[in-house]
Amino acid sequence: MSVFPAMQKRLIQILGFLVSSLGWLFVLCTLAMDYWRTSQLGGQGGSNVIKVAWYWSNLWKDCYTDSTAVTNCRDYPVLWNVSYYVQAVRGLLMCGLSLGFCAVLCCFIGMDCTYLGGTDQIKDKLVFSGAVLHFVGCISDLSAYCLYINRIVRTALAARVGPGVLRYYLGPPIFLGLVGCFLVLFGAVLYAVTVLRIIFPGRTAAQVNNGGTFMPPAPTEFTGYYAPSRLNGSYVGSGRPNSKISRLSQKTPAKISERDAFV
Repeated sequence: MSVFPAMQKRLIQILGFLVSSLGWLFVLCTLAMDYWRTSQLGGQGGSNVIKVAWYWSNLWKDCYTDSTAVTNCRDYPVLWNVSYYVQAVRGLLMCGLSLGFCAVLCCFIGMDCTYLGGTDQIKDKLVFSGAVLHFVGCISDLSAYCLYINRIVRTALAARVGPGVLRYYLGPPIFLGLVGCFLVLFGAVLYAVTVLRIIFPGRTAAQVNNGGTFMPPAPTEFTGYYAPSRLNGSYVGSGRPNSKISRLSQKTPAKISERDAFV
């Protein structure tokens, strides 16, 4: 039996679908966005023309923009020549997005407001599977962002850097991706709370006055008040256990009198 009413369960699942799908789209957008890391040089001086340059990068290229708004970019070379952390971030994000796409399909088919997926038990299992996939995909996306943040912050907060090394700072795609991960995780929790008690029901037990629990016995073949036990000469009733059956109720052979035999 469901913990939530039918209408309330549908509204929670619809909210979870919208929130998790929006978070998945946020993560997808960050994969193609610019300005994952930014750095600025110049911008101050005594001349009339202020010279400033911006260096920024994403997962696919490094770019340079000067004060005249001219941008020059250098695309990353083949896969095996890219920095290891950039490759790891790409792989983790793609893995998380793939799992999230499968989760969106499972949850859409398993929601109560759709007429797909079969019986209610199968639909609840699909919703729970989608919640698990959302959670795993969120962990993969979050690991990718944390790896990139660690690489940037380690250089930005270093006491000294080598010659020609720029101190980059985090750009908007990182924060948008973190918000997307939070939305995906929140949507997975909304999915799970609607079907968790249905898929994994707790043990039902009636509480008695002494604080213990009473489990109803398994049904037997005899349901009457005096249900005979498996032992000959005993019965199960309101009397004492192992009490013998009365002799009056036993079938005894009747003796034939001499007068009846003569007749």
